Amino acid sequence: MNKSDLITALSVKENLTEKDATKIINLVFDGFTDALMKGGRIEIRGFGSFSVREYGAYRGRNPKTGETVEVKPKKGVYFKVGRELKKGVDNGHTGSTPGSRRYREETIF
Repeated sequence: MNKSDLITALSVKENLTEKDATKIINLVFDGFTDALMKGGRIEIRGFGSFSVREYGAYRGRNPKTGETVEVKPKKGVYFKVGRELKKGVDNGHTGSTPGSRRYREETIF
């Protein structure tokens, strides 16, 4: 699924215009981006969490020339999959599974 597919799915499911769905998706993604750029962490229960990791400098090798090069310290986004999503993928399906918090919440309401 890509961003366009997500926008289409939201507009169909919630009976929104593509323009409104695009605004919502962009708002969410911009919020995620801002939080990570400020060094924050994003946690979506049942799905996973995103955080920023810092990587130190190291000596690398140019694969084309074989020359040793110094690689500067950098930051990268790290994703850790949530337990419920991991179980769902392992079991061959996604969504709520009996015993999961999400399943219990959905069956109560």
